[in-house]
Amino acid sequence: MANFSKSNVPQFSVDVYQNEYLPEGGREVNAIVTVTATGGGTVGTAVGASYAPGQGPSAGVAIMVDCSGSMDYPPTKMRNARDATAAAIDTLRDGTHFAVIGGTHVAKEVYPGGGRLAVADRTSREQAKQALRRLSAGGGTAIGTWLRLADRLLSSADITIRHGILLTDGRNEHEAPEDLRAALDSCAGRFTCDARGVGTDWEVKEVTGIASALLGTADIVADPTGLAADFTQMMETAMGKEVADVALRLWTPVGTTIKFVKQVAPTVEALTDRRTEAGPRAGDYPTGSWGDESRDYHVCVEVPTAGLGREMLAARVSLVVPQPGGTSRSSAAESGGGSVQNLGAQGLIRAVWTDDMVASTSINPQVAHYTGQAELAQAIQHGLDLRKAGDMDGATAKLGRAVQLASASGNADTAKLLAKVVDVVDATTGTVRLKAKVEEADEMTLETRSTKTVRVKK
Repeated sequence: MANFSKSNVPQFSVDVYQNEYLPEGGREVNAIVTVTATGGGTVGTAVGASYAPGQGPSAGVAIMVDCSGSMDYPPTKMRNARDATAAAIDTLRDGTHFAVIGGTHVAKEVYPGGGRLAVADRTSREQAKQALRRLSAGGGTAIGTWLRLADRLLSSADITIRHGILLTDGRNEHEAPEDLRAALDSCAGRFTCDARGVGTDWEVKEVTGIASALLGTADIVADPTGLAADFTQMMETAMGKEVADVALRLWTPVGTTIKFVKQVAPTVEALTDRRTEAGPRAGDYPTGSWGDESRDYHVCVEVPTAGLGREMLAARVSLVVPQPGGTSRSSAAESGGGSVQNLGAQGLIRAVWTDDMVASTSINPQVAHYTGQAELAQAIQHGLDLRKAGDMDGATAKLGRAVQLASASGNADTAKLLAKVVDVVDATTGTVRLKAKVEEADEMTLETRSTKTVRVKK
């Protein structure tokens, strides 16, 4: 972690929500862990703002712009992409390292070139925008090459926070799926990346897969005229990040195992398979970069059985980052988790065995809410897959269940998106009819945003 002044560093807190009571023989403990960072992440986000030397995070951003031939259909798409990238460059904080990459079946440095990053100031911003004017469309799409170049460029400077912004309008047709997967595996833990699909000719699972692997956000910009506003917002968020490579560390006692870990707000994201060992009975789960924000995680722990009246610590939750001078989270993981700094926030997940049926069968409201939100995301994705496969009965059942869950949890945004794909007869019971004609942009928007959740009602 960089040596920030204390006034700019977010302070982390951990809150645990659970019903710790288990019936006799009960072994599964569920908890919602809320992690909140406050007191940082809002400084210096204005255009041209900067930190005093040594008082802010050193950040780098690589903007990857699709320049394949399809970006010329219609020609306004390429122009909107150039304008959006220019708007993002204008949002860079002074002193931020940055580069622009043109992506086709190969990746090319647009600015500054020479295998390096530029440092944002008035001159470099203008030079970058001049370079953007020379961008033209032509060629294929091989996103893995774009990501690998972004990684090389972001690794060329001594910076703390590394972030990518990727725009594509088409399918990744000029490299094998395993090549993109290998590139994502190589880049994971080295930089975070937001991914956007413009228009409706791209593959949702490719774009969301990139964002998921690199702990960023994914979204659709169906109308290219909306790109500038979206790019500006993404860059403002990136400029608000203060601490990189934060990991959720879970320690469990002997005989206890972690069944799963998933982020459940602001989006659903599975983390179980991303665990890296961090010493005896401890594992780290990556969460990426943080500014002023709060996120929720669902942790499920399996404990050994114990007698009535007994209680035990099921898991201890803490937050860690690489120590100053450390290279990256992946390097810290390889060294057994030793090269990290504890951020001081901690939470405890407990298990208590009782014969009180009311206590042991009650479901914690936060756990119940996010279990429903995770099911909502899954129901939408399964429903749309079944619809594409021609199983209209299966699609109706799954999307009806999604409507029911969205209504019950107050997820109004998702409910509106669902209403563009199905006619809702009764939201409470999940009775729906598939629409005979659905706009492709509406279906893709629903699929892309299916993992977005609402916070639990207090």
